Amino acid sequence: MNPTQIPVSVRTAAPGGETNTYLIGHEHALLVDPAAETPPLDGALDDVEHLLVTHTHPDHVGGVAAYADRATVWARAGYEERFERATGVSPDRLFGPGTRIETDDGTVEVLATPGHAPDHVALTADGGMLVGDLAVAEGSVVVGSDDGDMRGYLTALRRLHARNPTRLYPGHGPVIDEPRGVVERLISHRLRRERAVLRAVREGARTVAAITDRAYGKDLSGVRKLAERTVEAHLEKLAVEGRVEWDGERASI
Repeated sequence: MNPTQIPVSVRTAAPGGETNTYLIGHEHALLVDPAAETPPLDGALDDVEHLLVTHTHPDHVGGVAAYADRATVWARAGYEERFERATGVSPDRLFGPGTRIETDDGTVEVLATPGHAPDHVALTADGGMLVGDLAVAEGSVVVGSDDGDMRGYLTALRRLHARNPTRLYPGHGPVIDEPRGVVERLISHRLRRERAVLRAVREGARTVAAITDRAYGKDLSGVRKLAERTVEAHLEKLAVEGRVEWDGERASI
């Protein structure tokens, strides 16, 4: 797989204000994550046969409605209503884990990678993987309590690590040429944050605000809500594993 990366400026929240849209193939291409209607995509649509998104967050679907009549629109089975709410488009076909889509650049296979979002998928072909918001070259991926699942996200990262792809094509930022190191960094980051959250609860912090203050230990101006959503996602994971008690408002050991 040698996809063409097209950075697209988006008005919705996105790292750096851009989302990477990808074209896989040439004359019978697959368009992935059309983030907005934009001239660079307009010029590529003549050769597009299929269209899908890695997940239905606003910064990945803004151009779906504009291009829906130019290609076969795919959505993940079981999440059709979510797709329609996000895009305003009814899909033509459904995919699931293991679905294969033919392009003139090879066969693309769908992998389920929930965590950042419940409907999140990645695409693999020829040793490379298009990973949406599963991984980024720098920084970390948002996994918040409102739409994310920390257990699922870590599982998806470990599956990605086990597959050992040659290259990753992320939804934001540059192509990742050293996948194993990046995935190991992302896993380590999440586990460090988890240990900090667990330590905060053990030391007596009970509310999300108090746990966040202790777990981060720095000024969170401008990102406070995001940090608290992340802490809640960690608490949900720890509660499922029986390591803390968490009722949605207060935590304890």
